[in-house]
Amino acid sequence: MLTAGARIVCLRCTAKSKRSGEQCKKPALKTSRTQKCDFHGGRSNGPKTQAGKDRQRAAVTKTGAYTKQAAEDRARSTRLLCGLEDAMYVLKMTTMPRSRGRKPLGYVPLKTVEDVVKFALDNPLHLPEGAGGHQE
Repeated sequence: MLTAGARIVCLRCTAKSKRSGEQCKKPALKTSRTQKCDFHGGRSNGPKTQAGKDRQRAAVTKTGAYTKQAAEDRARSTRLLCGLEDAMYVLKMTTMPRSRGRKPLGYVPLKTVEDVVKFALDNPLHLPEGAGGHQE
């Protein structure tokens, strides 16, 4: 890559856009081991000590949306939704197209009515009789 009016020859940043798939047009930093520009992390080499890694984990967690617990909660709710969708297809309650994309970790497809009954009984939202949601 040529910069400064073709007076400086340098490497180009190797980062690619998720949307367009095009390569970054900025020059890579000379000190970058991964051939990245300063915008894409060319200056960063990350924390090396355990204390530094712990500090980064504590600093990065602002909302709690990316903690292990939050990821497990999202996977659990997505498994539940996939199971409900399977149950609707097994019981012939819908003819809409199925949801696309990869399924969550631990997902087991429901194929028979017995699977649907077991899913309904094992569902954590299933309340036993007498434990209704309203109070008098």
